[in-house]
Amino acid sequence: MAQRCVIGVLVTNRIENASQIQHALTECGCYIKTRLGLHEVTENICSPTGLIILEIFGGEKACSEVEDKLKQIKGLQVQKMIFEV
Repeated sequence: MAQRCVIGVLVTNRIENASQIQHALTECGCYIKTRLGLHEVTENICSPTGLIILEIFGGEKACSEVEDKLKQIKGLQVQKMIFEV
C-alpha cells in the first residue's frame, strides 16, 4: 500500500526564521511535490506567524529527512501526517 506524506509547519517568527526555512526547503526541494504558505496580511499588518503545508514525494525516508531538517530550526512546530492510499 502506498503512502502520502504531508508536513505542516507553524512558523512563529517568519522574519527571524525565513532564511533558515528557505535553506532547508531548498536542500529538500526534490522531495517537495506541493508547497503552500499561509499568513495573515492586511493593509496595516504582515503577520509574524505563518503556516507552511508540504506534500512530500519519495516515501517515508524523504518525509523523515524533510521533517528532521525543519525540526532543527528553532521556533517552528513541525507535524507529520501519513495517509495510506
